[in-house]
Amino acid sequence: MLKFPFPAVMAGVSLAALPLAVAAQSEAQNDALDPIVVTATLGPDTVGESLSSVTVIEQDDIERQQPAEFRDLLQAQPGVNVVSDGSFGKTTSVFLRGAGSSGTVLLLDGIRLRSATAGIPPWQFLPPDLMGKVEVVRGAKSSLYGADAVGGVIQAFTLEPEAGRQGWAEVSGGSHDTLGTSAGVAGREGNSSVLAGGLYSDTEGTELREGGEDRGFRNAAGLAKVSHDFDQGGGVGVTMFQSQGNTEFEGGDTDYMIRATGLYLEAVASDYWRTRIQFSEARDEQDTFGDYPSVFDTLSRSARWENTLTAGVHELVLGSEFMVDEVDGSSEFAEDSRTNSAVFGQARLNFDATDVMFSLRLDDNEAYGKEETGGIALGQQFDRSHRLRLSYATSFRAPTFNDLYLQVPFYSGNPDLDPEKGEMVEVGFSGRYDTWFWDVAVYQNDVEDLITYVSDPATFEGTMENVETARIRGIELSSGFQTTDWDINAAVTYADTENRDTGKRLPRRAEKNVRLDVDRLFDTWSLGASIIAESDRYNDAANTSLLSGYGTMDVRAAWEFLPGWSAGLKVANVFDRRYSTSLGYDSTSFEPFEYLAAGRTYMASVRYDFRQ
Repeated sequence: MLKFPFPAVMAGVSLAALPLAVAAQSEAQNDALDPIVVTATLGPDTVGESLSSVTVIEQDDIERQQPAEFRDLLQAQPGVNVVSDGSFGKTTSVFLRGAGSSGTVLLLDGIRLRSATAGIPPWQFLPPDLMGKVEVVRGAKSSLYGADAVGGVIQAFTLEPEAGRQGWAEVSGGSHDTLGTSAGVAGREGNSSVLAGGLYSDTEGTELREGGEDRGFRNAAGLAKVSHDFDQGGGVGVTMFQSQGNTEFEGGDTDYMIRATGLYLEAVASDYWRTRIQFSEARDEQDTFGDYPSVFDTLSRSARWENTLTAGVHELVLGSEFMVDEVDGSSEFAEDSRTNSAVFGQARLNFDATDVMFSLRLDDNEAYGKEETGGIALGQQFDRSHRLRLSYATSFRAPTFNDLYLQVPFYSGNPDLDPEKGEMVEVGFSGRYDTWFWDVAVYQNDVEDLITYVSDPATFEGTMENVETARIRGIELSSGFQTTDWDINAAVTYADTENRDTGKRLPRRAEKNVRLDVDRLFDTWSLGASIIAESDRYNDAANTSLLSGYGTMDVRAAWEFLPGWSAGLKVANVFDRRYSTSLGYDSTSFEPFEYLAAGRTYMASVRYDFRQ
């Protein structure tokens, strides 16, 4: 079941401190309706304790929805707009609360993934089959995560060893000559655990433009994790993830590789002090062939140290972070590396039914200087079921290497750029009951110094400048219902995005999104459907290229036909709706064309889970 925001009585306090009526609920019910979330603050909370707007997509949801791409999990979730240049591994952008495509931070097991040249995370290359959980945290979070967390943070957690499950094997196939295989092993002995898995998928793809050729996608991905928990608390672990392959597009194809490697060590120094350090490395490499060949390779290394101090129900986190970005490729950069140092702190305080959180961070980047960000949040519990939350936070988006240093014909980077700066205010109110919940959030984000491309109409020479301001405001409504037989979730989003200098809507954002997920659960099988609808959007800043809104329906079924054996069937876009969320331009005529999403698509799978 998808979990939506429900702040509870105390931030950072255990469930034992909740009212007796809540504590009396069964442990299973609490786990289902109030899961642990770690991205919203610098430490674990339940969704109910969080002072942020949060959506949690659990492993059961991922398996039940049978997503073909990672973006299928995010599409039309509260506050989320997804734009893609077609289906199956094509360039994808995620707009969270109206922030730009580089204004959302993507974390994989705490490791930041992005291209430092383009500034956009590689959403299209994340295989959902290796993901065990996704947390979507909406709202400015630069005071916790630094640059680019203007609209929020999305963190994907890779698979973890499960009790009793020793491994799996799966084969799948369907429309567009799509074939896939996945397999893995996992185990736990005492306090130590290990997991290793991989997958391979290949599809001929679909046409990206009317009358065009099918454009394929190939992906091979692997995951390895080893961890050990200390008896006195804390632990040590290593994660290695890689996804690579080839994706075809109009005018060429790209060989890609993304890799994330992380090592963490966490120790309990005393009853009041817990310390954690993480070292990580992330690579984003793309070699493009065709009309405009290019090579862009990004390497990011980081070290992060957090110290958590507790005093009763109050908590203080102090930490530091150091990151180095390096770029290489076929294009010339005036600078090919930069460093960023940061110190940060967070205080979570509880006063009976009132929670308060403060956060502050200072970043010092050798490319664009120092930036201070902060936030304050307040939660007020009225009774067992109803809670109000208020928050204010600042954020910034860092200029990318392309913005600052890229030197190509008709374009020169601008090393004097300042970061974009945002201020977000949010009010939220929620109700949570034994089998259902609702949540409403209203926000406004004011962004200054938007980094915008400016060109000379006479010479066609262009560069990036800080020239514009934007106002983004919206409302998010979500509700859900869960019993042993039904799992129903609904979300409605309205976002008013405006360039305050021109009065135009910000490009590529739909004003209205609706998502409905319904699943009927039986003993050994299930039936489900997802309905997604989005209003129109402009593809350009001048608001001259309008893309129509659309609505789609997916249906699915799953059946456990023997112990350990299961089968799945999904029909995506049942009514074969032809729609587009972005435009491309012909390399010869420069005429625009719509990037078409896939029509009706069938996929089937058979899986075996090895259990003790």
